Amino acid sequence: MRALVLYLGLAWQQSVSPDVVQHVQAGLQAQKQGRLSDAIREFKAVTVLMPNLPAAFVNLGAAYMQDKNYGAAIAPLKRSLELNPELIGAHQMLGYALLEQGYVAEAIPHLKKAGVVDALGIAEFRQGHYLDAITDLETALAKNPNDPDLLYYLSRASGLLSKEAADTLESRYPNSARAHQSLGENYAVLRRIPEAVREYQAAIKLRPDAPGLHLALGQIYAGEKDWPKAEEAFHAETKIQPGDAESAYRLGNALLQQGKVQEARTELLRADKLQPNMPETLYALGKADSLTGNTADAEKAWRQLLTVEKDTSLAAQAHFGLATLYRKQGKTAEAAHQMEQFERLQK
Repeated sequence: MRALVLYLGLAWQQSVSPDVVQHVQAGLQAQKQGRLSDAIREFKAVTVLMPNLPAAFVNLGAAYMQDKNYGAAIAPLKRSLELNPELIGAHQMLGYALLEQGYVAEAIPHLKKAGVVDALGIAEFRQGHYLDAITDLETALAKNPNDPDLLYYLSRASGLLSKEAADTLESRYPNSARAHQSLGENYAVLRRIPEAVREYQAAIKLRPDAPGLHLALGQIYAGEKDWPKAEEAFHAETKIQPGDAESAYRLGNALLQQGKVQEARTELLRADKLQPNMPETLYALGKADSLTGNTADAEKAWRQLLTVEKDTSLAAQAHFGLATLYRKQGKTAEAAHQMEQFERLQK
């Protein structure tokens, strides 16, 4: 902001009276020193002496902006753009001022003109233009990835756009498979398991070959530890999507939970081939290998997991599995080291 004001101050280097120059210099000096009320008084005097000079009103508006008096900044910034519509800095400040004062629709054209994607995304969100907001907020986040305001508004815009689409789906096509799937997802979030199962089953009845439906139903059953039904659902999904690594992993894990170790290992190896180094697959594969006495492959899988993840719950489980494996082999020092790592992560 300050650089903009000082740059605009160069506009005074033209044929003007000594009184104007004195007010301008005094205003810029006061602004630089943080004496904003003095700066505002000096810049006001300039607008009276030179009512047709755009920079006079820009500097006055900028001083108000620096003082966070956004309401007072609007009138002089609008006047500057009446005199010169191409002042990008004035568009930027006016857009911010209008947005801060709640004049969101009026702010948007000025923010677009200035190319200020962060404030523009926020304004579009507040107007309910969620798709436009997401585009501009993602652009802004690419430049400032750790801005909490941008992250908040992007999260909200994405959530509301998703809800808007879901509401449209359920109102226009209430008897479609995807509408039942959407309801199933909502019930699952609310932990209303019978209703979630009912909606997924209704979706599957309408479109038994639609990708993702059996997988989602299987995850509901897995969450309830109903492993036979989970196995059935995941098996159906692997028939529909034989190239999907997640479906293969989840089927392998459901089999493993029921003690069907060899069948589980076959699916887990397939999952690892489809998507190598997926941590969940590596942990389950190591567990399957350890249960069949294949300690070398179990060690290999868990150590590979630890190259992918260092400080997660799966890493802790891998350390515990290795500790158990080494203890059985009489490698006490290595077992103790793995237990130390497990306990560190548990804390």
